[in-house]
Amino acid sequence: MDWLLYCFARALFAVLQALPLRWVARIGRFFGALAYALDKRHRRVAQKNLANCFPDKSAEEIRALARENFRRIGENWGCAVRVAGMRPEEIANIMELVGAEKIAPGHAPGAPQSLVFAIGHFGNFELFAFVARAAKGYRSATTYRALRSPRLNGLMLKLRKYSGCLFFERRMEGAALRAAMRDSRVVLGLLADQHAGTRGVRLPFFGRTCATSKAPAVFALRFQVPLHTAICYRTDLGRWRVEVGDEIPTTVAGRPRSVGEIMLDVNRAFEVAVRRDPANWFWVHNRWKLPPTATPDIPILTPVAGQTANDRLDAELDEN
Repeated sequence: MDWLLYCFARALFAVLQALPLRWVARIGRFFGALAYALDKRHRRVAQKNLANCFPDKSAEEIRALARENFRRIGENWGCAVRVAGMRPEEIANIMELVGAEKIAPGHAPGAPQSLVFAIGHFGNFELFAFVARAAKGYRSATTYRALRSPRLNGLMLKLRKYSGCLFFERRMEGAALRAAMRDSRVVLGLLADQHAGTRGVRLPFFGRTCATSKAPAVFALRFQVPLHTAICYRTDLGRWRVEVGDEIPTTVAGRPRSVGEIMLDVNRAFEVAVRRDPANWFWVHNRWKLPPTATPDIPILTPVAGQTANDRLDAELDEN
């Protein structure tokens, strides 16, 4: 079965990469609409999430948004495969980068060597791998969780290598990632819009408590580098704009802010992006798995005897 899945995926990727991007986008939208019609469970999750976040919208508007969301997911998935094999000049024709000046490499003594981006499942988020190339002077990096199938995992890594992005397996390559943050000029993109389970910090998002990943804040604090958000918006069929947000403060009056305070700012930026284009986010994921009455918290890393601040942050990095 593993071999059959590998062969099917390889054939599918080859077909998608051979077609014009706009054809791939239309095919993806067709299968997204088909998934909306057939996948009752995820359709209900998307509609429920949308209704909770936009109580002022009618049932008809909620269904229309959910349907378009499924189409966008199909379009983005197919186009992500197609974009992976495109040359830099081709990427420039289908992706606009706004705010690159906010992450221009510093030239002053002691200027940060790396940056952290808090990113989410907005638009064709695979395009974030190309942001550093467009911004000049940096190399993109991110984490991933390896697939159970070694063949499929190898195929995905091979597909992604053309972007020039560095990929680190989050469970096994933490030390290599930390070395890259110290010794290279990288833009580290970390997805921070999914349910983070017991390791997350409980924070409000659209007025409801959810478990939020601490990783962007922890990395920015540990390596004392700037933290930004970056949002990918769909502008047309097979066309996107990546917008770099303003720097999120990680210190106040020279003292580190708490992880929760920093991630609360990230959640607020994500909420603005969702409201701007509701169909552009990943509504089929149930981010709100905590009881609605759960109390949000803004934790400060708990000191442990004999530990320095960096020791505590390193412990958090190992968890995230």
